[in-house]
Amino acid sequence: MRLLNIMVIGLLVLAASYVYKIKFDSTLQAERVAKLRGEIRRERDAIALLRAEWAKLDTPGRIQVLAKRHLAPLRPIDPTQFDSFDRLPERPAKVSRPASDDPIGAMLGAEDDATGSVK
Repeated sequence: MRLLNIMVIGLLVLAASYVYKIKFDSTLQAERVAKLRGEIRRERDAIALLRAEWAKLDTPGRIQVLAKRHLAPLRPIDPTQFDSFDRLPERPAKVSRPASDDPIGAMLGAEDDATGSVK
């Protein structure tokens, strides 16, 4: 009988420690959930603030004022600014094709040849 009592007491201690561990883990998880909820609330507040700022910056009246301020030096195009077709220069008779597939390399090679530098 005494051995049975000791085993029951041991099982009760083990069960109590296991329940305490479960309670401790659940408390940690509850704290984590509360922290995440706080972060979500802060992020939602930041998003709401950014949306309000965007709405303020996107108002047509503000954009009109900025356009008048920054585009004031620009003027509309006058019809007198265009020239007629008869005053355009003639098209060249023959369009010359580059001697190689790499026209920039050909120009650099011509420069090197003209200066006498060695590649």
